[in-house]
Amino acid sequence: MIIECPECHSKYQYDEERFERKPSKRIKCARCQNVFEIQNPAFAPKPPNVAGDRTFTGKTERPKLPQDTTEQSPLPNPRATAKTEPLKLPQGRRLSLAILDGPDAGNVFRIEKPRVTIGRSNADLTLNDTEASRLHAAIEVRDMIFTLADLGSTNGTLIGGEKISGTTEIGDKSEFLVGSTTLMLIVTEDA
Repeated sequence: MIIECPECHSKYQYDEERFERKPSKRIKCARCQNVFEIQNPAFAPKPPNVAGDRTFTGKTERPKLPQDTTEQSPLPNPRATAKTEPLKLPQGRRLSLAILDGPDAGNVFRIEKPRVTIGRSNADLTLNDTEASRLHAAIEVRDMIFTLADLGSTNGTLIGGEKISGTTEIGDKSEFLVGSTTLMLIVTEDA
């Protein structure tokens, strides 16, 4: 099942077996550290007037979980639809990668195609960073869904100090680390 952090809207793939037959679980978002509760779909409220349903002021009563059952969520996975949507730049928006820290700090790279590679050589965005792999990471754009993927780099691609595995959805003003270079995705209205 796909769950979403109500604070930063990061999406996660959550295995329903991890509910361990409990009606709900408390999850800690890997990106913003917000703790929120998710509901087990197996315990979804039944339609009204079903025998055995205990209701109070229109809401099904659910037992409260103790605080110590909070678990750390995995790093966000892309939306389930992201893989099926075609690569395309959004209409009326300008996408850029700003280099905040590292050898190329201060430079801004405009994203003009829906898939951009980042690396030390033979990449769309070439970094003067010896800690970056030749082809280190890629950003894919599917209208207003932006994903970042590590391309098997030596040092990994980091978001919030943690290495990503696979493809991770990012948003406007998301920062990530490629080698020793900190980059930020910037989405603005196209003039």
